[in-house]
Amino acid sequence: MQSYVLRLDQVGMNDVDKVGGKNASLGEMIQELSGAGVQVPNGFATTADAFRDFLQHSGLEQRIHDVLSQLNTDDIQALTQTGKEVRQWILDAEFQPELDQAITAAWQELAGGNDQLAVAVRSSATAEDLPDASFAGQQETFLNIRGLSAVKHAIREVFASLYNDRAISYRVHHGFEHSEVALSAGIQRMVRSETGSSGVMFTLDTESGFNHVVFITSAYGLGETVVQGAVNPDEFYVYKPTLKQGAPAIIRRTLGAKAIKMVYAEEAKGSHAVETVPVSMEERQRFSINDTEVQQLARIAIEIEKHYGRPMDIEWAKDGDTGELLVVQARPETVKSRSSQTVIERYLLKETSTVLAEGRSIGHRIGSGAVRIVHDISEMDRLQPGEVLVTDMTDPDWEPVMKRAAAIVTNRGGRTCHAAIIARELGIPAIVGCGDVTDRLRDGQLITVSCAEGDTGRVYEGKLDFEHQSSCVESMPPLPFDIMMNVGNPDRAFDFQALPNAGVGLARLEFIINRMIGIHPKALLNYDTQPPMLQQTIDRRIAGYSNPVDFYVDRLVEGISTLAAAFYPKKVIVRMSDFKSNEYSHLIGGDAYEPVEENPMLGFRGAARYISESFRDCFELECRALKRVRDEMHLTNVEVMVPFVRTPGEARQVVELLAAHGLKRGENGLRVIMMCEIPSNALLAEQFLEHFDGFSIGSNDLTQLTLGLDRDSGVIAHLFDERNEAVLKLLSMAISACRAQGKYIGICGQGPSDHPDLARWLMEQGINSVSLNPDSVLDTWFFLANDKV
Repeated sequence: MQSYVLRLDQVGMNDVDKVGGKNASLGEMIQELSGAGVQVPNGFATTADAFRDFLQHSGLEQRIHDVLSQLNTDDIQALTQTGKEVRQWILDAEFQPELDQAITAAWQELAGGNDQLAVAVRSSATAEDLPDASFAGQQETFLNIRGLSAVKHAIREVFASLYNDRAISYRVHHGFEHSEVALSAGIQRMVRSETGSSGVMFTLDTESGFNHVVFITSAYGLGETVVQGAVNPDEFYVYKPTLKQGAPAIIRRTLGAKAIKMVYAEEAKGSHAVETVPVSMEERQRFSINDTEVQQLARIAIEIEKHYGRPMDIEWAKDGDTGELLVVQARPETVKSRSSQTVIERYLLKETSTVLAEGRSIGHRIGSGAVRIVHDISEMDRLQPGEVLVTDMTDPDWEPVMKRAAAIVTNRGGRTCHAAIIARELGIPAIVGCGDVTDRLRDGQLITVSCAEGDTGRVYEGKLDFEHQSSCVESMPPLPFDIMMNVGNPDRAFDFQALPNAGVGLARLEFIINRMIGIHPKALLNYDTQPPMLQQTIDRRIAGYSNPVDFYVDRLVEGISTLAAAFYPKKVIVRMSDFKSNEYSHLIGGDAYEPVEENPMLGFRGAARYISESFRDCFELECRALKRVRDEMHLTNVEVMVPFVRTPGEARQVVELLAAHGLKRGENGLRVIMMCEIPSNALLAEQFLEHFDGFSIGSNDLTQLTLGLDRDSGVIAHLFDERNEAVLKLLSMAISACRAQGKYIGICGQGPSDHPDLARWLMEQGINSVSLNPDSVLDTWFFLANDKV
């Protein structure tokens, strides 16, 4: 009987052949990691021998082999019929007496006299979770199982699930013989997460493969809703290096809808012992775990990753009664950890159109085709190769047809659900959690699904032109100056850091304000005096955060720290907000606080705005966020840049104001850089440099102000050229002044991205760095290297 059932604390990673990858991993963690703060509920597992002997004892082994050897898995109807037949054979079969007795004995030991002990019964395949194949979610999980007879029935259902349609198809697709794979059932004490929270975490970013973060998803109730993709969960990113230093390390939070949760059913019937119920609006407007719990989970994930020596995919649960955080599964991450780090793949949309839907992007690819709306699994055979699968949610049962799709779009789901994992593995672009996309799209409609624009995936009308580029970046030729990048969107930071670079030469704070906040800072500072309708709009935006002002600062911190963490320890030069008055007025509540200017480009912006009485309190919020990122989160690679400084007097005042708010030049290694973008900056360079640690040239504004051009005017756009002799003369003056004083001199304007010959001229002038748009980094780098040779 010992060979048929083993306690989880008796097995480890050397027993994958006995109890499968999942159960072996649970036992390994119980034995090896309990001292490191990793708690795993105990239980027992049936062995592969028990399963194989069960098939032989019941005369099923040969029957199953015979029907599967003749099956064409591309024939969905035949696959469905055969799978159903085989599963019914197993459910009707009796356990061999030795296995029946072994399960009874193990159950009695685990239950300790409590016959109503709630357990989870999970599958664990012996070929599962190998580093080169993901069997995630292919067999069944049964929760809140109570009583010996219900446990035995659930074990039989787990055995039968080895022959789910998706599992049969997946084995054929990946070249596994059916007889090579055996099943172990794991019986584990339930964690009372029905009154707490649960979710999934990865020890890398699932989209980019960036491995210095832990990515955590969380929702209320039992974890199956997150795994299945039935809810849009909360998301968190935690930066590993600063977490290990004991610093606050949460660099990103995204509030999920969390519309439903799975709880114990009031009347448990066999293996159907759970139900889903709505979550109250009050709970939905809060994060399902707090910051302390997020960081504790990240530490647990790091310990598990360290033990296994590879990126991991971990399911966790919080006990609502005790508050304990427990691990219920851990397996190797099998997609991004295998992808090449020296080949950069880029998908670029060449045109845009009407956006029909938005959701969370899976992968970075683009796909297009005709819409096929599939309402449930019974209709999945309607999907034809090259069509876009549009549905409420998918689960691993859909795997046999998912590989036909050009792209996948769903109403529900998060980035860590099984469907997302399989879409990544198949290399299919997918957008999950779109809300009501099945109502908005129609069968046969041509659409383009773009996951190439960051965290937000977009469904565009029509079949749009796009480009796919692949570049090897293993050994880039040397250049005499640094190539940095202009990065405004924190969503893309983990992608862009993989490009060859020397850091970020321009991080635009206004991009973070516009994209992640969307509300004028004055409207938040004066929240109590806003009209009720505006307060309601603000309330919806700031859900999950303690108050309006904290929301503004916290979101700035998240955006800045995401950029800083992605590129650490390389420099990230953050420009203070450079909205013009018309742009600020477009933010929620902004029109009440902004002047109406005839020419905002030359109006209330930059340093003049920061030092004005009307904006000082807003500027202080920006300073507060930057100080927190540098001093509390230890991301001292962040430097500060001040835009549009008209006079040396403004320069002195703004530097004094920064120091008053805790951002003093030289303190904790802080450099304060000035945007050199007004002719007066170059003409009086020595005077401006008395107050700053260097210049970053803004060639866009410098060109328009030198040539007297409105760069937004289409009528004279043809005259705009950064290579004009007058502009070059001013550039040369700025570069010479900085070099004479040994101070930093870079350029972050559009010019070098558009004109590689301008980048070459700057190289000859002795500039320290050229900051380019990410999509021009490789082309410009190779142009300059070849030209130099």
